[in-house]
Amino acid sequence: MTIPVLSVLSAAVEGIEAELLVLAVRKGDDGPELLAPDVYAPLADELRASGVTGSEDQVRRLPDRFGAASGLVLVGLGPDADDAAFRRAAGAVTRTIDGQASIAFALTEETAAAAEAVLEGAAIGAYRYTASRGVGSAPAPTPLGWVTVVVPSSVDAPDAGLAEHATAVAEAIALVKDLVNTPPNELYPATFADAARAAVDGLDVEVEEWDETRLAEDGFGGILGVGQGSSRPPRLVKLSYHPEAARSHLALVGKGITFDSGGLSLKPPVSMVGMKYDMTGAATVLAVLAAAARLGVPTRLTAWLCLAENLPSGTAIRPNDVLTIRGGRTVEVTNTDAEGRLVLADGLVAAGEEGPDAIIDVATLTGAAVVALGNRYTGVMGDASFVTDLIATGSGADELFWPMPFPAELRKVLDSDVADLANAKPGTTAGGMLVAGTFLQEFIADRTDEEGGTTRIPWAHLDIAGSAMNGDAPYGFTAKGPTGVAVRTLLAMAEEISHP
Repeated sequence: MTIPVLSVLSAAVEGIEAELLVLAVRKGDDGPELLAPDVYAPLADELRASGVTGSEDQVRRLPDRFGAASGLVLVGLGPDADDAAFRRAAGAVTRTIDGQASIAFALTEETAAAAEAVLEGAAIGAYRYTASRGVGSAPAPTPLGWVTVVVPSSVDAPDAGLAEHATAVAEAIALVKDLVNTPPNELYPATFADAARAAVDGLDVEVEEWDETRLAEDGFGGILGVGQGSSRPPRLVKLSYHPEAARSHLALVGKGITFDSGGLSLKPPVSMVGMKYDMTGAATVLAVLAAAARLGVPTRLTAWLCLAENLPSGTAIRPNDVLTIRGGRTVEVTNTDAEGRLVLADGLVAAGEEGPDAIIDVATLTGAAVVALGNRYTGVMGDASFVTDLIATGSGADELFWPMPFPAELRKVLDSDVADLANAKPGTTAGGMLVAGTFLQEFIADRTDEEGGTTRIPWAHLDIAGSAMNGDAPYGFTAKGPTGVAVRTLLAMAEEISHP
């Protein structure tokens, strides 16, 4: 994980030394509009002839005959010149251009939010994963060393905290991508736990780990059951960040299936490829907590990483087995490929035992989410008012979240003849994402309020099965592969919830 050094400078663009200088072009109603310092005004008359339209993701490299940099890049914003467009445009540049040690952006952003968006987008787009390349691979390009945003000299001196915040966000997303990209023969529950410790090393974060023996002693039957088919035992990792100034407590629970074969309910070969990414939820909550601790966010955060490898073997759980979840509820396993909800059940119960102000779980949970929402939207279920708040935060972070219902009639799909509930109903495909959320809802605890009454802890479930991985063409700062979805939203939620 290498993040370029980020900075914001209030200066004349002619005084900036960089290998590339980036200018923005908006797609206007009457043609392309150059958004650039006055020194570059002559370029405006050449845009149409050069084929530059200002469309999103259009990146055009030119020689800089004006002398401010070694080269010039024009990047399209699309029809809007808002923070989200700046973030995506900056990421499109660093995603598509390799081998530059330094890039400066002069996109005429005049607000702190816009400048930070450029830094974020550029740092996210600069991500490259090369750890698994062997001796026969082409040499890795020179990593991008630094990125600066040049704001007009008339703007007040920029806050150094902008670069610090953007760096923390980019590092968090890079951490998720690194973990997801790591092959499953290297990343399994025990090594994931080691990676979690390394990610928060030096931060004010406590780490607690349950191995298979302690999982059994403490009643975590879901995690233990899912992982019992693998020779590499499961783990539960709890990360606690508790600043003295915290007035609110947000619990995050992440699904961490380091490889999902489906277990005895075996997936077909094509569906099994890519199942190393079934731990993205756990990687996401780890990254968010680490970023919050690095930034000193005044919110108490607890992250629960529910880690197991779902494999078939003579010791694997079978359909019709009954597992006892933390807290004592029993679940009949009717489909071993509906394993994510089993490990999350343990994590949700454990999170609820601490009585947090809210719980959010993150999981690549159902293929039904992809069928319903495609590959860019995240389905959100849970407490109605909390879901509304979370979606609004996601919109502010330019992430696509969509509310999903909880039809009451779906609960009977989970009825079991022998246990408190079943984890699925084989042969029933209707509302698969909603059935999974209905199952998880059963494990959300009540808490006692100030008047002595009880209310259910506000909870939201994020199904990122589609949005966590981009298998199509790259766009904006999003390359092909893991996306780091929800990191920016959850960090923003942690920052917002610090002011109850």
